[in-house]
Amino acid sequence: MKGDVLLLEEHHKRAARKIVSVILEEIKNKEQRYIITIAGESGSGKSETGMAVRDELAANQIKSILLGQDDYFILPPKSNAVRRREDSEWLGPHIEVKFDLLEQNLKDAICGKNEIVKPLVDYDNNSIGSEVVRLDGVKAVIVEGTYTSLLKHVDTRVFISRSFLDTLKHRQKRNRGNETSDPFLEQILAVEHKIIAGHKQLADFVITKDYDVDIVE
Repeated sequence: MKGDVLLLEEHHKRAARKIVSVILEEIKNKEQRYIITIAGESGSGKSETGMAVRDELAANQIKSILLGQDDYFILPPKSNAVRRREDSEWLGPHIEVKFDLLEQNLKDAICGKNEIVKPLVDYDNNSIGSEVVRLDGVKAVIVEGTYTSLLKHVDTRVFISRSFLDTLKHRQKRNRGNETSDPFLEQILAVEHKIIAGHKQLADFVITKDYDVDIVE
């Protein structure tokens, strides 16, 4: 998403190094493209962790791309926020997100296509355009977003186990749309917390609130 604020820190890089060290040989040995999802609540560090995983793969001569679920929302950010206030049912992966399009982009990548056409959200302009992403030489696709644990055809699922209460300081630093000063948005985050609480059980790796990495056997 254009205009997003990312704060890549050492703990993101450390977590990425551990995750990549475990799955590196699987990625190298898989004939098709390898799919990694990184899920968690708002402000948990999904985008930053995705960037760190991409960078760590590159350091190991593995080319990858990073997709963000935020680009697949039906409405641009500010319009979506208004719709949430007007419609209490307007929340969740299969309501406000083009999950089917995200699934199709992943299927196309797995099937060996040389490019995908995906949405691109411009946060500052509150608009949604599109972009062509070339896949030449790409061995892995990383997808980050709140609900990405639900995606199919995934090789490795990562879940960041930090609640909206744990992420308050990070969200204050990011200050996307003054979200931390709005009681309504905090209520939305509480609902999202309930929606994805069980997604931790789907994970192959769990990143704790202290950003340690647990491998799920």
